[in-house]
Amino acid sequence: MATAHRLPPAPQPQLYRFSPLDLATLCLYVAIAGFFAVAGNVLAPLLRQIAPSPAAASYAVNLLFYASVGILALLAARRVVVRDLKVLATRPWFTLLMAPAAVIAMMILTAVVVAANGQVETSANQAGLQALMQQVPAWLMVPLLVVVGPFVEEYIFRHLLIGKMSRRVNIWICCALSVALFAALHIVGQEAVTLTALLPYLAMGATLVFVYMWTGKNVMFSYFVHAAKNLLAVVLVYAIPPELINQMQNVQA
Repeated sequence: MATAHRLPPAPQPQLYRFSPLDLATLCLYVAIAGFFAVAGNVLAPLLRQIAPSPAAASYAVNLLFYASVGILALLAARRVVVRDLKVLATRPWFTLLMAPAAVIAMMILTAVVVAANGQVETSANQAGLQALMQQVPAWLMVPLLVVVGPFVEEYIFRHLLIGKMSRRVNIWICCALSVALFAALHIVGQEAVTLTALLPYLAMGATLVFVYMWTGKNVMFSYFVHAAKNLLAVVLVYAIPPELINQMQNVQA
């Protein structure tokens, strides 16, 4: 797309200074994620005794995690959210057309890098989400996977790691860290860290970093792209019969 159609930059450097609320949100995110990565296997049996089913326990833990961090993230980034939504409102057709285009580009990039690796592997994170969605209704999964989860991750991995940290660290280093840590988050504590498992998340992270930077660090645009990708995944999982999903996983194995 020509440069004239890109979103206008919105410098406002004061919005990119770390605040105490940013620190509190980041600490809560790291603490909870680290706790479940280290002690998740120990805690799982206790949760299953309290919850009516393993699926209910898993859903409750994820909802509590993302909701608590999400509230703090929204409070911390509220001025940036308002500013970015106002910027997007000046280019409504850009948002409506480019968000789906970015999702398609993400899917193509993922397919290319996975094909180049020569191996197809369903990550433990993806398999776990698919299993959870087979037991939890869509109206409960959409708020978690489409609304709250993407916002928290865009706030952490784009707004903080790039938007704010690049004031003190080279921006390309920040972008690389954003991609690498975003990918690692989705598999650490669940399976061995291998290139095959990382590749789909590296492709997704790289696409989100690109659209974030391309739109002048507009975290709401990268959020819409992230949410649209997750919504597509949710629709596909609920539209495909569980038996077919199991057959596809067996073929891949």
